[in-house]
Amino acid sequence: MKALDKSAKPTPGRIPGKDERAWYDALLRRDSNYDGVVYYGIITTGVFCRPVCSARKPKPQNVRYFASAKEAIDAGFRPCKICGPLDGPESHPPAYRELVRIVQAGGGDGARLRDADLRARGLNPDAVRRWCKRRFGMTFQALSRSARLARAFDAIRSGASVTEAALSSGYESLSGFGEAARTKVGASPSEAARTGAIWISRIATPIGPMLAGAFGEALCLLEFADRRALETEIGDLERLLKAPARPGRVPLHEIVERRLAEYFAGERREFDVPLLTPGTDFQRAVWSALRNIPYGQTVQYGGQASALGRPQAARAVARANGQNRISIIVPCYRVIGTDGSLVGYGGGLPRKRALLDLEAGKRVLGFTAAGKK
Repeated sequence: MKALDKSAKPTPGRIPGKDERAWYDALLRRDSNYDGVVYYGIITTGVFCRPVCSARKPKPQNVRYFASAKEAIDAGFRPCKICGPLDGPESHPPAYRELVRIVQAGGGDGARLRDADLRARGLNPDAVRRWCKRRFGMTFQALSRSARLARAFDAIRSGASVTEAALSSGYESLSGFGEAARTKVGASPSEAARTGAIWISRIATPIGPMLAGAFGEALCLLEFADRRALETEIGDLERLLKAPARPGRVPLHEIVERRLAEYFAGERREFDVPLLTPGTDFQRAVWSALRNIPYGQTVQYGGQASALGRPQAARAVARANGQNRISIIVPCYRVIGTDGSLVGYGGGLPRKRALLDLEAGKRVLGFTAAGKK
């Protein structure tokens, strides 16, 4: 592989180059030019680091590469305590880095900072909210709440009582902890901890990044990361499955990633991934019928309704299609309007066209569908 050009400056906001050897060389050299641009997930320890980290360097095969701290967290890695990747480059305001440190450390009185507490520190809550939203994809309060609830559930699963878990995670009362659990997952803390979690991981595709959710041994979510209804869908799953959604990578994510890569390469027409699709009987019937539409073919909403024995329910069928939480594998994009137009796709009509073009054997976004089985 070609060695990294040490004189080259990386472009902020994306991983520079296309050579993992180059990225790894930057880690070995502790190259500060890449600080805040590339993050390194270490498989053997489960942590992610900045390129300037002073910890012992891992073997190349044990490293994953990310363009942001959020991507590393979404893939299931936790921040390194040595280099503090959530702190980011030294150019970030020290006061903001201290807020992230508090969230990362957890527990105690400092684990719950309200807007009044931020003002007492001389910080503008709106500015903190915008900064955190840009950096982590969520507000500071949302980041704090999520981390606190996850720590409490972990403590219960590790043998702590509900009282011990609540107090050690920064909750002021058992009632507050219980309310947070019920609001988030619709279950008591002990029930939620016993149920497990919906593990959310990011998967790259040629038509945009997707978020995949795994619960137990089944896939319950596969959506484009920019879908407007994504937060609502995750909230619905938390309520229906009585489990919190947490960033993390499990073996099923690897399987889904491989299957999608085969699909986009034109090498796969059917998916063998186990699915979990909680919903009403009618919704599940609609989603099941979608999987019966052959690869490369389309049907109209009226035809789909007739196939379900409900010829007058075309609008209800269309609404259920829009509530499908497992894109591509449950192919709602194969349903079109009565006049043959492309309508009603949560991932956006350009993606719907791209998927149909792919299945027609056309070149899409730099790759060619070979039409293989």
